[in-house]
Amino acid sequence: MLYLVPTPVGNLEDITLRALRILKEADVVLAEDTRTSGILLKHYDIQARLVSHHKFNEHETAEAFAARLAGGENMALISDAGTPGISDPGFMLVRAAVAQGVEVQCLPGATAFVPALVASGLPCDRFCFEGFLPQKKGRASRLETLANEPRTMIFYESPHRVVRALKEFIEVFGPERKCSVCREISKVHEESVRGTLSEVLEHFEANEPRGEFVMIVAGKADEEAAKKAKRKPIARDPITGQPIFE
Repeated sequence: MLYLVPTPVGNLEDITLRALRILKEADVVLAEDTRTSGILLKHYDIQARLVSHHKFNEHETAEAFAARLAGGENMALISDAGTPGISDPGFMLVRAAVAQGVEVQCLPGATAFVPALVASGLPCDRFCFEGFLPQKKGRASRLETLANEPRTMIFYESPHRVVRALKEFIEVFGPERKCSVCREISKVHEESVRGTLSEVLEHFEANEPRGEFVMIVAGKADEEAAKKAKRKPIARDPITGQPIFE
């Protein structure tokens, strides 16, 4: 069995009882960074065998681990924070395990974008997750493909690129597009800055971005609906009585 085990994105209490049990019982715990995961396991007094599995070696190790799983071992995969596979290593191992006929279970638990989205004040019934944008090649073209995206959009970004990202969003989506930028989720200095893209940019130009960031941007349809809601009727249809706008 391969278990995908979410780990806290901040507060160490944000882990389920089942996750702790699986980590204790697994034959091997595959970790993105054994040093980071070692802190969590030590906190809960879990004496697990930790083995590295990260983006730099997963191409070489996924097949071997899948073969061991097929041979009867139980493994738990964890990332530094959140759910494995969501902007973290995991997909390649899951694909290899499924190809070997191994049962894969993903435990419910911490994922950074969910609390950021729900607390944003923007529609969360339909959304698209974009994760990290390309740092260089393909970044502009990726954003251009989202220019007419009607759903709420979710991005991950590092602190030293937050201001750059906001400026790029303004170029593509316009300065009045609504957004919410959340940092340090579930940590002591958790903060959500909400407003238009231009307002949020002004905030982070005056206050140096620090910590881990999730950026939530309203979709185009939401922006257009908001503009329509502010329009005033100039007359009413004499037959239907419905308002007529400019």
